[in-house]
Amino acid sequence: MYSLFRYPAFKPLTLLLLGALGVLGFAPFYWYLASVLSLIGLFYFWHLSQSPKEAALAGFIYGLGLFGAGIYWIYISLHDFGGMPSLVAGLLTFLLCAFMALFPAAVGALSVWASGVSLTSKQTHTMLLTIPVSWALTDWVRSWIFTGFPWLSIGYSQVPSSPLAGYMPVIGVYGVSLLTVFSASLLGFWLAKHFIHKENTVRWQRNTIALLFFIWGTGGILKLVEWTEPNGKPISVSLLQGNIAQNLKWIPEIAEQTLVLYLKMVESSSAQLIVMPETALPVLSSEVPLALKARLQIHAKKNQGDILVGLVELENGEYFNSVLSLGTAPSEIYRKSHLVPFGEFIPLKSALGWIYRDLLDMPLSDLSRGGAHQQPMSIAGQQVALNICYEDVFGEEVIRQLPKATLLVNVSNDAWYGESIAADQHLQFSQARALETGRMVLRATNTGATAIIDHHGNLIAQAPHFTQFTLNGMAQGYHGTTPYVRWGNWLFLGVCLIITLFLVRTKLNTRVKSLSKGLVSKHKTK
Repeated sequence: MYSLFRYPAFKPLTLLLLGALGVLGFAPFYWYLASVLSLIGLFYFWHLSQSPKEAALAGFIYGLGLFGAGIYWIYISLHDFGGMPSLVAGLLTFLLCAFMALFPAAVGALSVWASGVSLTSKQTHTMLLTIPVSWALTDWVRSWIFTGFPWLSIGYSQVPSSPLAGYMPVIGVYGVSLLTVFSASLLGFWLAKHFIHKENTVRWQRNTIALLFFIWGTGGILKLVEWTEPNGKPISVSLLQGNIAQNLKWIPEIAEQTLVLYLKMVESSSAQLIVMPETALPVLSSEVPLALKARLQIHAKKNQGDILVGLVELENGEYFNSVLSLGTAPSEIYRKSHLVPFGEFIPLKSALGWIYRDLLDMPLSDLSRGGAHQQPMSIAGQQVALNICYEDVFGEEVIRQLPKATLLVNVSNDAWYGESIAADQHLQFSQARALETGRMVLRATNTGATAIIDHHGNLIAQAPHFTQFTLNGMAQGYHGTTPYVRWGNWLFLGVCLIITLFLVRTKLNTRVKSLSKGLVSKHKTK
């Protein structure tokens, strides 16, 4: 390998490819080992780094490969459906990927700085822990900085099949990020000792294998644990996928046809719980024909159940992305709380409003937020926790409605991203929420991925993409509390704090010893 470093393009191209390889761990591929192998390659380069700056550059290039291959669909949303000029959309997509790449860059720089590693020095153990802790923490930071965008957090790559997914109900997705990166760090550390530092690695090889078996084996055992119990009898469900093209959805003539379509789909179902996608009815709640609303109500009562209707609600001059329940239970409303910046609200409106006036043509780009602590709906004999679109990316927000909720429902419209992998990636987030909460998840989407997910995060049934489809099945409610529902991200953050304090103490002790040796050497010289 060292001979290949004579070629200037070898290292950056390899890092870009390693980043792109990491995307294969996520849906729709689900090759969870690909993400681990991808990280091992990056960590090997970090062990070769002569300085924090060199490690930061390697992490940045890797990040460009990871996010460039993983969230390229942002361009589709901005250009194809947002009407933004191609050059501007391409530039903004690249800038977002570059911003995201700063996080692995920071991990690389911090890890090399903390361990003092160089190609000619003896490998320390500090890097082995610094990499996973700092990576997992940056995944967590990405979940809230600038309202949050935790897409491609590495823990999701292990959902649902990896043994590490067994930790999801305990420490959540960021805890799984920690264990995934630690596993890769162990292997990268062993490779560095063997190939870079030419050290005797028999003992390390044995210990590494034993530790990996323990971590992954424990995860496999945790997957067998039933954290929650069934609540009542299963109910019949119908998830409606209208497959309305995004560029046609809000045209008045098409909107009328859409109302008729969803009414027909509803009246063809005999399910106790019928779920429409996000903004399925492309009209304001005040403009829904009374005859349509009455027919929906009558049909729900006929089925002895309820219907969830996605629409835009207007109240006191404010617009909300909402879900309305109709049927045997008293009508309730859920309003989306976590809005998409630039998609559903305008951050720094006075300064950035020109982007919407001059570059974008997006409906519903200035919505109001619903309450942060809304309660589950009592419908169809269950306590149903609603979330809209990418709200289910934020596990710490989903558990606000738990443990009271017995069933999770996500309504989405990923038509904004065309025929890309975005909808499948979004589905994987819902699978993670099922694992964290021990609840089934029902997903009703406009064009895909509509699915029924069991409480272990496995897909029971899924509708084909870009097809008008009614997905019928059974859903079981669950009650009980997983450790993650009880503690949220605090367990993960507590583990990171303990390891960080240990690393700081190690760094300080090393510094003190170095200063002491320097003083002794100086004294002897005198």
